[in-house]
Amino acid sequence: MKKKLLIVDDDKFILSVIIDKLKNYEDLEVLEASSYKEGIKCIANNKNSINAAIIDLNLPDCNDGDMANYTLSKKIPTVILTGKYDRTMKDKLLQYTTLDFIVKDGKKGIKDSIFTIKRVLNNYDTNVLIVDDSNVQRNMLKQILIDMKLNVEVATNGVEALDILNSSEKRFSLVLTDYNMPKMDGMELVSKLREEYDKDQLGIIALSSNEESEVITEFIKLGANDYINKSYSRTEVITRVNAILDLLDLFEENRMMAFKDFLTNLYNRRYFFKTAQNIFDKTKRAKNDIVIAVLDIDRFKTINDTYGHDVGDFSLKRCAEILKETMRGSDLVARFGGEEFCILLEDISYEDTQKLFEKLRLTIENNSIKYEELEIKFTVSIGICYGIGNTLNEMIKNADESLYESKKGGRNRITLRKI
Repeated sequence: MKKKLLIVDDDKFILSVIIDKLKNYEDLEVLEASSYKEGIKCIANNKNSINAAIIDLNLPDCNDGDMANYTLSKKIPTVILTGKYDRTMKDKLLQYTTLDFIVKDGKKGIKDSIFTIKRVLNNYDTNVLIVDDSNVQRNMLKQILIDMKLNVEVATNGVEALDILNSSEKRFSLVLTDYNMPKMDGMELVSKLREEYDKDQLGIIALSSNEESEVITEFIKLGANDYINKSYSRTEVITRVNAILDLLDLFEENRMMAFKDFLTNLYNRRYFFKTAQNIFDKTKRAKNDIVIAVLDIDRFKTINDTYGHDVGDFSLKRCAEILKETMRGSDLVARFGGEEFCILLEDISYEDTQKLFEKLRLTIENNSIKYEELEIKFTVSIGICYGIGNTLNEMIKNADESLYESKKGGRNRITLRKI
């Protein structure tokens, strides 16, 4: 489901710049307003579904801060933009779910606001575990993290925390653990967690009222990313948690860059084989069926030779877009190289497989792409293997053979083979 971002600013240039900077952020719907009245209307029309907001402090049809006060009253995480720094207003608004108070100072202000917004949007999908035997401390910290829009679970000791991490289907990004706890204290928990998770996989923040340097040093040596004294402020927790989550996101982006095709932003051949093998092994053990499909753009060399490689690249990107729009979110879609794509599907019947790929073929056939003065069409041939083979490579080979039959049969068709 798409997340929604509300931007309210009477400066059309600021609006356009922010929107342009966010255009590559997938699954985001931007709601625009240039006045207090329009902002209120947007919120009313999108009841409880706005995930974050960027609000101009000074709007022509209300008192300074009225729009920000309204979004904050609706528990919408808000970045506030202002033309001038106002310490009194900042201190007042930062008591609530204000994400940041940013002066419009050209590129830096816009960059900072977008960075902050991306963080909170990512938080909606981020799981965090608090480990503390104190009910008061646990609930106080939990509320701060919930206000940050993080998904929070709690444990009362290290043993319980390990049980949650080992049994949950959720992927946790951060653990905040107390030091002194029954059954298993924070240091032992950190040590055990680092046996299983590297620092680029799981962040750990140690919490303690003990200010001795030896305790802090030992936590860091055992693998904690950071240490917070229990006399912390709300702002300190938010800053330190966000810093670790930002770093983990950066690690994840770097990992994904190694697995993404630069041109189409689909997964690459390397990632496909790495992931598909795990899916194949799991499915074979369960004695279920999967689908391997190989898709090839028809006469792609002619497109390149006739219109140039820029048009060829544009065609590949458009084909990738249609694949993402047509396939289910759970399907594994990759560019194998050149004009060839490979797709793996689980939990689908033979009949639905045929319907889905025929729909895909027709969508591509009926799609025309415009590139500068040109308008061209292209078709695809698809080979599909349904069932469960002895090996993944055997299924891919069967799909390739089916693709050859589609090409030999006149192109722009699907060939579905059951094994």
